[in-house]
Amino acid sequence: MSYDIAIESFNDAWPELEPLCRRHYGEMQARMAAEGMQIGDFKPRLNVYGSAGHLLCFVVRVEGEAVGYAFIWLTQDMHNSEPIAMEDTIYMRPDHRNGIGRRFTKHILAELKARGCVRAHVTIA
Repeated sequence: MSYDIAIESFNDAWPELEPLCRRHYGEMQARMAAEGMQIGDFKPRLNVYGSAGHLLCFVVRVEGEAVGYAFIWLTQDMHNSEPIAMEDTIYMRPDHRNGIGRRFTKHILAELKARGCVRAHVTIA
């Protein structure tokens, strides 16, 4: 299977990514509820994301169809002003897991390094 990975405009990609984002959020919500943690319903702040010039929207496609994504914020370390990246979310459709994840991660890290980021912070939830 041939995967294409690219940075796309959040606003342009959102209509196609929204169902994946809802699915991802639902999976996370169920997993956290099983651990006794309740999180609110899915209510993305689209007016903020789309206008934020410091949000990278990575999309993984197979034959033009989005099967995964990552939203990464570019910012500065509050203590020393070094350029850093903060992962908001990384998701791959279940039928594409165990195959593209490592390549996707390496692609993201290479792009962040090329942009001058000295660190990338990732949350495991």
